[in-house]
Amino acid sequence: MNYLITNEWLVFFVCKKTKIRFCIIFLSDIVKIKFFVTVYYLYSNMKTLYLIRHAKSSWKDSSLSDWERPLNKRGKRDAPFMAQLLVDKGIRPDLIISSFANRALTTAKVFARTADYPENEIDVRKEVYMAHASELLNIIKAVSDEHDTLFMFGHNPDFTFLANQFNDGFIDNVPTCGIVHIVFQNESWAEIDYDNGQMLNFEYPKKYLNE
Repeated sequence: MNYLITNEWLVFFVCKKTKIRFCIIFLSDIVKIKFFVTVYYLYSNMKTLYLIRHAKSSWKDSSLSDWERPLNKRGKRDAPFMAQLLVDKGIRPDLIISSFANRALTTAKVFARTADYPENEIDVRKEVYMAHASELLNIIKAVSDEHDTLFMFGHNPDFTFLANQFNDGFIDNVPTCGIVHIVFQNESWAEIDYDNGQMLNFEYPKKYLNE
C-alpha cells in the first residue's frame, strides 16, 4: 500500500505484482486528514505473515535423522543474505515460530540475530515439522493478536501448498530460503483464512545470488 498527499490531491495506489491499481481523490483539508488516519489505521493493523523455508541443508552424514540435518555451505551463505534483505526493507518479526528440525531452527536463528530478535524467544514447534497446510494455518490462527508480523520457518511441500492458497498465480516450488510475504485483511489472527489473505511478494536466493 502506498499513498502520496499533495496540497489538494491524494494519490492512493496498491502495487500487486506487475499491476498498479490507483485512484486520485480530491480532498478538502478535513476529509484529507480523516482519510489519511483511516488508511494508516487499516494498514497498520493488518496481520502480516512471512513463510520462510529453511536454507539448503546437507545430506553428507547418512547417520543423521532427517530432522538432525544441518545447513550446508550454500545454506550458510543464503540464510544471512536473505535475512539482511528483509532488515534492509525495514521488516522485523514480532514473533518467530520454527519447526524443531535443525535446518529450520538454524535458519530461524540466523534471521533472529539479523533482526535483533532474541533467539531464546523463538517459538519452537515440533508439529510444524510434519504439518499439512491446514495444520500450519491452524497454528498461525492461534497466534496472539499482540503480534502483527509473524515469521514462520518450515518445510516443503506444505509451505508451497499453503503459499499458493493466497496467490492469484502459481508457485511451482518455494526454494530453500525462499520467503513468501502474505498480508491478511484482519486485525485478529483467529479470523484469517484463505479468502482474506493475499500474497504480496516472493523472494528467493537465486534472484540475487549465483550458484
